Amino acid sequence: MQKLPEAIQLIEKASMMYLENGTPDTAAIALERAGKLIESVNPEKAVQLYQQTASVFENEERLQQAVELLGKASRLLVRGRRLDEAALSLQKEKSIYKEVENYPTCYKKTIAQVLVHLHRHDYVAAERCVRESYSIPGFNGSEDCTALEQLLEGYDNQDQDQVSDVCNSPLFKYMDNDYAKLGLSLAVPGGGTKKKSPVTAQEKAGSTAGGSHADEEDDDYSGGLC
Repeated sequence: MQKLPEAIQLIEKASMMYLENGTPDTAAIALERAGKLIESVNPEKAVQLYQQTASVFENEERLQQAVELLGKASRLLVRGRRLDEAALSLQKEKSIYKEVENYPTCYKKTIAQVLVHLHRHDYVAAERCVRESYSIPGFNGSEDCTALEQLLEGYDNQDQDQVSDVCNSPLFKYMDNDYAKLGLSLAVPGGGTKKKSPVTAQEKAGSTAGGSHADEEDDDYSGGLC
């Protein structure tokens, strides 16, 4: 009958009964199905349902299932531009992945966190995310770490070209779609005028030599043509 709000209320009530009856798995399945049912019409409610499901799984120490549901919630929060909440959700995801020692996924969550923080115009929080991730085994010196350092450097220098190059790299473009879009739409503050590249010593020497030669030519005619 397409009466989704009423259906969701009944599913939530059923899940509470399942929990009281000592069948948390069935409660979690019911809540997740409710989230999928409502996601396209009421993403805010879907986020709540996915977070509830994650809590049930986490209480049962089924961390893999819990973190998958948190991931769904995080992506919906990003899609809805609820970036403050998305940052917190991603941090919880990363903590669980670290607990289960899935370190490569921690690196990806750090990239997502940094993109969210930069869209929140919070460079300090983005930098702190990277700094804290140095404690994750294998992160320091990884492809992810190098790319994030380049991204932060470009953002701090207001170098839009450098930021765009990093965000258009395969590492960023092939993330979950919601995070890839954050990367592609990331703009540096201040209009993003690229700073001039520093003059190399060789160029400087050439310039000086050219200048000296020109000065000599000027000296030949310093007294005038006559």
